[in-house]
Amino acid sequence: MYPIAIVRIVLVCALGATLAACADDPSAPSYVLRSDDRPGQPIGQLTEAQQLQFDRGDGVFSQVFREQQGLGPLFVRPACANCHEGDGKGPGIVRRMALVEADGFTPARDQSPLRFGSMVREQFVTPATQGWVPFEGNSALRVSQRFGPAVFARGWMEAVDAREIERVAAEQAASGGAVHGRVARLAEGRIGRFGLKATVATLLDFTANAFQGDMGLTSPMRPMELANPDGLTDDAHPGVDLTMEQVEDTAAYVRTLAAPVRTGLDPRGAALFARVGCASCHTPSMATTADFPLRAMANTRAEVFTDLLLHDMGEGLADGVTDGPAGPRDWRTAPLVGVRFLRNFLHDGRVRTLDAAIRAHRSNGSEASPSVDAYTALSAADQTLLLDYVRAL
Repeated sequence: MYPIAIVRIVLVCALGATLAACADDPSAPSYVLRSDDRPGQPIGQLTEAQQLQFDRGDGVFSQVFREQQGLGPLFVRPACANCHEGDGKGPGIVRRMALVEADGFTPARDQSPLRFGSMVREQFVTPATQGWVPFEGNSALRVSQRFGPAVFARGWMEAVDAREIERVAAEQAASGGAVHGRVARLAEGRIGRFGLKATVATLLDFTANAFQGDMGLTSPMRPMELANPDGLTDDAHPGVDLTMEQVEDTAAYVRTLAAPVRTGLDPRGAALFARVGCASCHTPSMATTADFPLRAMANTRAEVFTDLLLHDMGEGLADGVTDGPAGPRDWRTAPLVGVRFLRNFLHDGRVRTLDAAIRAHRSNGSEASPSVDAYTALSAADQTLLLDYVRAL
């Protein structure tokens, strides 16, 4: 069974019926709709071989896996598209667990009770007999949800030059202001770009991780089943579940999904976006590396509206989870490219309007608090201009 909260969100805001279902809801955000909104399309300038790989990856992305194909023994969803429906418009939901101190967000020193990881993986298939779910009897356990982001334009994020990320971080540090993002340097030295806390450096790694962690599908990159309450080291499909080609094709599909078309942006909204400080973290564009393998993305600008840095978002958005280089209050700046497709906002989908999302950036210790103050000081007309600008991205 899916969690009740997930079912409720899907029923209220299913992509195919959102406008009809929410039209009478005064709290529902407005959206920019246009006939060229087709986010499942590949970028231009693909070779024939690259287009064929895109098509194969599209098939794997949409495939519903069965236990005979290696699903499980524990899993979150049986298909990539379950969490990223509509060709990546998404999103889906996963839940994470953490043991915290009395303040509700500082990680407890002893996390050993979470012996099968922090991700809730409540669904299971034979030969498993139980999932990994939040356990009762420990008042220190905090369970939070994460909205899976859309996956289009992620190739542009991968194409951003590492030196550009470091440059932006240095400029923020030198400014002396509240915003001082830091590079998500991973243990092996690479820069984390993907995941809500920037824990993964490449789309290939991210894809292999998602197959293993979310679906229980092993691959040559991740050949081991994750630890589970039954102590199982294999599933109904003996050995490694996926071929390397399947992983590479799926990563290539995500890498080559085009960014949604963006037209008619009001320069007044753009100016306000910069003036209140939103653009400091949601950097409108970043330089890409000259040697990126996809010609269309090499040596140009990636208009993804993120600096790809980790920022301290304060106590209000803390989840208690330490993930790689990120602490419980740290989040990688969310890319705003294609934000018009989202129906809930922030890492956990807690709000349904952009205005509420902006205001939620203010809390004790948040780098974004001064920007929120600047936003709330705007006239109602200027706030509307800024929000309409963001809605059109």
